[in-house]
Amino acid sequence: MPRDIPPLAEVRRITEKKRDAWWTVMLVDPVATPLVRWIAKYTRATPNQLTWGAFLVGLGSAACFAQGDWRWLLLGAVLYHVSFIFDCMDGKLARLTGTGSVFGAWLDFVFDRIRVLVCSVALMGGQYARTDDVLYLWLALAVASLDALRYIDSLEIFKIRHGMRKQIKARMRAARKAENQAELAFMEDLLRENPEADLETDRDTVAPLEPVAPLETAPAASAMEATPATSVTPAASSLETTSAAPATSPAPALSATTALDGASAPGTAAATGAATDAPAPAPAPARRRTAVVDLHQEFRRRFPWWVRCRNFLLRHRIRAHLISGIEFQMGVFIIGPAVDAVVATTVVSGVLLLIFELAIIYKLLLSTRDFTRTINSFEAATAPVNS
Repeated sequence: MPRDIPPLAEVRRITEKKRDAWWTVMLVDPVATPLVRWIAKYTRATPNQLTWGAFLVGLGSAACFAQGDWRWLLLGAVLYHVSFIFDCMDGKLARLTGTGSVFGAWLDFVFDRIRVLVCSVALMGGQYARTDDVLYLWLALAVASLDALRYIDSLEIFKIRHGMRKQIKARMRAARKAENQAELAFMEDLLRENPEADLETDRDTVAPLEPVAPLETAPAASAMEATPATSVTPAASSLETTSAAPATSPAPALSATTALDGASAPGTAAATGAATDAPAPAPAPARRRTAVVDLHQEFRRRFPWWVRCRNFLLRHRIRAHLISGIEFQMGVFIIGPAVDAVVATTVVSGVLLLIFELAIIYKLLLSTRDFTRTINSFEAATAPVNS
C-alpha cells in the first residue's frame, strides 16, 4: 500500500540541501528527488540499501574502466553518474522518511572513498594496459591522493572553525556573567540564511563587537532615550529577523519599534486621566544588542566582488566552492572517459581542485586573524568591568 508522501515541491524542500555542488544541483537533483519520492511512496527501501546500491554500481563502473576501450569507458562514465545519483538519494531518503542513522553516514563516507580508489586504479590501470604509458600509474596515485587530501583538509578546517566558534561563545558567556550582556550571532550563518542581503551598504560589512550595556531594569522614559544608542546596524538587524543563526541565548533582540511602543504606554495612560496614586507600571528591561561576529570580514574586505558572486550562487542553491571533491570526481570519472581525454581532464580537474583548496586555506588564514581580533575585542570590552 502506498505511503502518504508529500507533493514533489514539499519533498524538494525537505530533501534538497540549501546549498550544494553545482553538479548536484543541475545534473542530479532533478532526477534524484522525484525518484526518492517514488521510492518512499511505493517501496520499503532503506537509505543503507541505496548506499549499497551506489557502491555496487560504482564497482560496475570500475569494471568497465578496466577494459580500456573507449566504448567501455563511456559505459563506465554513465554507470559512475548513476552511482552518484544513488549516492545522493540515500541521504534524501533518510531526510524524507526520518530513517537516517550514524552508521549510515559512516557507511556512505567509507563507500565513497573506496569507490574513488577502486575507480581510479581501474581507469588508469586500463589505460596503462592499453598504452604502456607509466604516466597513468602516476595519475592513479594523484587522483587517490587528491581525493584523500580534499576530505582530510575539509575535516581539519571544520574542526578549526568549530573550535574558534566555541571559544568565542565561551568568551560571550563570560562577558554575560560579567554583566556585559549581548546576544551573539555569526555573520557567516546570517548570510547563509539571507543570500540576498547587501553588505555593501553596511558599515564595514559587520556589526562589530563593542562593549554593550548590561541588561538592567529601567524606567520607561529611560528605555526610550537608550533605544538609539543600542540599535544595531541596518544590514545586521534585517538579517537577525529571519535567520536561525546560533546564539548564546534563544531570546531574540527586541526591535526598535517594540521598545518605543512599550515605552509609550505609560504616557498614554497619563493622557487619559489615570489616577496619580495608581501603581507604577512594571519597569521594562533594556533591549540587548545582538553582537554579530564576522570571521570572514577581512576576506570580504579584500575581495568584495566575491560576496556578490557568492550571493548569486546561493540564490540558486549553488555553493561558492565551485571545484570540490564532487566536481573533481566528475571530471576524472565522467567527463574524461566520455570524451576519451583521460589525461587532460584529470590534470585540469586536479589543478582546479588544488587552486580552490589553496583559496580555502588562504580564507582560513584570514579568518584566524579575524578570530584573534574578536578575542581581543572581548578582552577590551570586559577590562573596564573587571577593573
